[in-house]
Amino acid sequence: MKKLLALLAVCLTASMIFAQSLSDPNPETVGADSAMLSLREVSIDKFEREGSWYVHISPDDGVIAARLFDGSPAMKEPLPGDEDKADEDSQVLGVRVDFFRRGRDSFTITSGRPLPIEGTVKTISVWVCGRNQNHELYVLVQDYFGRNFELYMGTLAFSGWKKLTCVVPPSPDGEHGIVQSSAYYGDKPGLRIVGFRVDCNPMQARGQFYMYLDDLRAVTDLYDLENHDEDDMNDNW
Repeated sequence: MKKLLALLAVCLTASMIFAQSLSDPNPETVGADSAMLSLREVSIDKFEREGSWYVHISPDDGVIAARLFDGSPAMKEPLPGDEDKADEDSQVLGVRVDFFRRGRDSFTITSGRPLPIEGTVKTISVWVCGRNQNHELYVLVQDYFGRNFELYMGTLAFSGWKKLTCVVPPSPDGEHGIVQSSAYYGDKPGLRIVGFRVDCNPMQARGQFYMYLDDLRAVTDLYDLENHDEDDMNDNW
């Protein structure tokens, strides 16, 4: 009987851990090694400016186009202080791809300039309207040293709007991985978002494919910035 109860307890604990892993990442547990955290969710881009995002696909694979459309995810909640600014967030970015043939195709959606984020970024999120196609979305970033990385955000095998979130893994030693700050090279934004890449499922890369993006955000730790002494100099000259 005791063995049976112990086995049930182990199974219950494992199921709880598995269920937690399926939920959105918790920024408070990403690389947290002290209690000195000041997490803020900040807006990076709301996809409101025509011509600020560019799309590209190999001319051997298909034709791609992008434009803004009126609309917004119904489930999206505004950031604190933006409740009365609905008129400033009324559009989304639409992308259309016409494939020539099936294959291991991919296309990119890049910003006209890299988008810097202050502080130490924990997670990146974006609202995506999928068309139930098993393509995969990656966010493209540059770290403190200008090195390029890609972070997996999820599959597009869903209908309607869905918020996709990825974790920015902390550097283990300040030299390898995604480095967001360094005491040796002055003070400048440590992480920049370059854009997105979609890797297409070769069996579903045919005909026309539509997707829409809205409300690119990040959860970032602003502790060092908010607790910077007023009489301390900025190392950015």
